[in-house]
Amino acid sequence: MEVYAMTNKPVLNIVTTQCQPQDEEKFNTWYNEVHIPMLLKSGCIQRVGRYKVIGEKTALPRYIAMYTFPSYQDFKEFEKGPELSAAVKEMTETWGKGIDMVSRVQCEMIKEWQG
Repeated sequence: MEVYAMTNKPVLNIVTTQCQPQDEEKFNTWYNEVHIPMLLKSGCIQRVGRYKVIGEKTALPRYIAMYTFPSYQDFKEFEKGPELSAAVKEMTETWGKGIDMVSRVQCEMIKEWQG
């Protein structure tokens, strides 16, 4: 049983993925043009940022996507929604085992600074 105090603090869902080097261009096109638009249909996500780890030799997953939700409640609603289910199904059909979701973690904002 999950015990968590629902707050209105923003939540990041951080997902790290890895694909084969020969599939990087196809993977990025698919992620940007198919996967993200499918997830955004939920209306729960405020914004998404994608990043590529720089440097040639790293043990870290190459790609990071950061999904911002207004609150943990919005994230939980998204998790149960048909858009996520459809996106996961489409991903499996398109890639099979061709990509690896290495990690997924949710983080609640404590404080934010701007320079």
